[in-house]
Formats: sequence, C-alpha cells, structure tokens
Amino acid sequence: QVHLVESGGGLVQPGGSLRLSCAASGSIHTIRVMGWYRQTPGKQRELVATITEGGSIVYDDSLKDRFTLSRDDAKNTVYLEMNRLSPEDTAVYYCYAWSTVLDGEHDWWGQGTQVTVSS
Repeated sequence: QVHLVESGGGLVQPGGSLRLSCAASGSIHTIRVMGWYRQTPGKQRELVATITEGGSIVYDDSLKDRFTLSRDDAKNTVYLEMNRLSPEDTAVYYCYAWSTVLDGEHDWWGQGTQVTVSS
C-alpha cells in the first residue's frame, strides 16, 4: 500500500504562485513514478508532471515553462512549484504514484487539493 497526502492548494490571484506538496508513506520502496495530474469538472484528468525513480521528469508541454517538479527523497515528498498562474490553471490537483510489486503494478492517488486562480 502507498498512501499519498497532498497539501498547499488554495486561492491565488492571477500571476501568482503556489507550491503543492505530496508526501508518500507506506511501501515507499515500490514506487517507480510520482507526480501530479489535474482535473476540472467535465474533463478527464490530465498529466501535469511526473518524475521517475531515476529522476527523469516529464512535463505537459504547455506547462513546463511555468511549473517545476522536484523531489526530496529524505522526506519521501514531491513538490510542484507553479508560477504565473492563470484562471485556466484552476483545477483539483492530484498526487499520483505508480508502484511495482511481485503481483503486478498499481496506481495510487491522493485525495486531491483544490487550486483556484481568481481575482
């Protein structure tokens, strides 16, 4: 089992910044990928950014100039720094982890944290 807890969401004005955190617990050693997705009402959950066990990072192309994903291995935590936010970034942001164990692979999701960009 992997448990993910997000924090850092909230209300921010256009042009502002936020940093989201996701702390993982449980079977940490099985995690191969962690990252963030986001979802708005009526739309599918979409990739924001992910980082592999080896440190390779993938961003959605439209976000990579404003968003930065990082990881603190000592804290089992990934961070998403979001800059120059616009109302289009308003969404529920979900932490994600993909793990592999003897019986297969598993997707894990946090409970989600709301980010609202509005004046």
